[in-house]
Amino acid sequence: MKYVFKFLICLGLINFIILFGWKGYAQSSLIDSLNQVVSSTNQDTNTVNALIELSGQYRSSSPDSAIIFGNQAKSLAEKLNFQKGVGYSLKAIGLVYNIQGNYVEALRVWKQALQVFEENKIEVGAANMLNNIGVIYYNKSDETNALDYYLKSLKVSEDIKDTFRIATALMNLGGVYSNKPSTYEKALSYHQQAYSLSKAINNQELIGGSSANIGELFMSMKKLDSSLIYLMQAKSIYEGSSDLPYTLNIIGKVYRAKHDYSKAILFHSQAYDSAKVYDAKLDMGQALLGIAETYKEQGQYQLAISNYQKAQLLFEEIGLDESYDLVNVYEGLATCYTNQSNFQKASEYKSKLLDLKAKIYNIEVDKSLGTKLFAYEIDKKQSEINLQQEVISRQNLLRNGLIGGFLIMLIFAGIFFRQRNRISKEKKRSDDLLLNILPAETAEELKRTGTAKAKDFAAVTVLFTDFKNFSKLTEQLNAQELVNEINLCYCAFDNIIHKYGIEKIKTIGDSYMCASGLPVEKESHAIDMAHAAIDIRDFIEQEKQKRITEGKPYFEIRIGLNSGPLVAGIVGLKKFAYDIWGDVVNIASRMESSSETGKVNISGSTYELIKDHFECTYRGKIEAKGKGAIDMYFVENRKSV
Repeated sequence: MKYVFKFLICLGLINFIILFGWKGYAQSSLIDSLNQVVSSTNQDTNTVNALIELSGQYRSSSPDSAIIFGNQAKSLAEKLNFQKGVGYSLKAIGLVYNIQGNYVEALRVWKQALQVFEENKIEVGAANMLNNIGVIYYNKSDETNALDYYLKSLKVSEDIKDTFRIATALMNLGGVYSNKPSTYEKALSYHQQAYSLSKAINNQELIGGSSANIGELFMSMKKLDSSLIYLMQAKSIYEGSSDLPYTLNIIGKVYRAKHDYSKAILFHSQAYDSAKVYDAKLDMGQALLGIAETYKEQGQYQLAISNYQKAQLLFEEIGLDESYDLVNVYEGLATCYTNQSNFQKASEYKSKLLDLKAKIYNIEVDKSLGTKLFAYEIDKKQSEINLQQEVISRQNLLRNGLIGGFLIMLIFAGIFFRQRNRISKEKKRSDDLLLNILPAETAEELKRTGTAKAKDFAAVTVLFTDFKNFSKLTEQLNAQELVNEINLCYCAFDNIIHKYGIEKIKTIGDSYMCASGLPVEKESHAIDMAHAAIDIRDFIEQEKQKRITEGKPYFEIRIGLNSGPLVAGIVGLKKFAYDIWGDVVNIASRMESSSETGKVNISGSTYELIKDHFECTYRGKIEAKGKGAIDMYFVENRKSV
């Protein structure tokens, strides 16, 4: 649904212009006029309004300046007890944070603005803030909170009979319910209400958005004739605007679903021509994709291939190399080449398709994880605010009760530093927990943005270990003894790899897995891993001799290494974990299973990277399960320097 949330930022600008009367100027002259108001000796509500508008003018070009102007407006408004100005200053600051993608700060500031508007019964501002807060929650995939704020915005808008905002809230509610077939009917109800209200106030932009939303929803519901009625209305409204190509592409999809292929081609072609006027490459690519899909359904495979390839180039040009649009391109090309009996090309695109689907799955997982981390950051931020407020409260109590005493200062300092230390300890505890689960760079990315993308690494060395006769040992040791022994070994392994700057990936029973060269790439990845492998081998041998002397059962180990490119990222919705994927991982596992007791077995790719630093014994080409014959080497010792 393209037209659901488009009013968030533009409404902010419109409201500033209408509310404060700054209109009819070119941007440069407007900024000059605003600066004149700000620099005048009369520091009044007009100055506050001018500072707010200056924040809006600099929002995109200079966010830091925009925040400074917003804070100046807030300070002056507080000094003048101009509560309306305080609220709109906070709104302006939040808009800057929102554009920067700093959603935690945007949410914090907008909730402050909402409180100001509600306490001072400024309903229009409250309705606007409720809607904007809902948009943030929706964009962070928290649909429950999004619905709550949209419904509150709707209620306030209905109380003040603000039809425009009522329609906007209804559109947003419809957008949330449009995501699942089970709630399509509810989505339709909200969109139709928004449509009726938009018609009542004759707001063409709202009518166009509502019509397009209903048309697209009807298409999803397979009600194609009804879909066309609303989409054609949206088309007529959007003639000559940048929204037209998207609508034309949806119309093309509807005609393709009706098997009216000539009209499908016609509307997708019109969408392409219209998008080209605005250099809207995404819409151009989607138009070419629609044309390709239509030709494919008609069995005109060569024409389909030509358009798929043009679409692919456009999607890759604008950075959509991890999108569902590109999934459709690869899927279509694989099908077309298969039908042309060009199985080599078909296989190539099927392989690309599988790789892309894996990446998109990881992105979706990251998105879900980002939602949880976003909620966590909000809670943490609120806890810090609560603690700070507690400190302020105690400060005021001390100042009012025991003014001037040295003892007061000592007590105040004690409370302040105790609370500050408490905040610091809580923050460190949460940071340490995250760092214990994820690499530092990934954890920082998650804390900063709420998400962490999967990344490609060109050169990494992966190590696997496995204990020999583990099952037999489980019969000789009780459960607690077994766990203690494994823990002793794994703690030693952790210390060894930490010494060489290697990242632990996971343990699976009696198997230990780590990788060198990520999340920060380094040239010495293979050399560092070979050093670690020798240290692990020697540690296990020392423990073996010690336990033989004591007459106790002992562990023996096989170790395998392989080097090459892989993908790394976060997986899972609960108890999330950093993991790695790629053929290099599978071959490293084969190196371990093809190794011998007490030996470090490496592939030819790893050997080429470490041969100048370690003494190695060539084992020949050895069959590895599922991988064919592979050159293998035993790493014996470090070479003398």
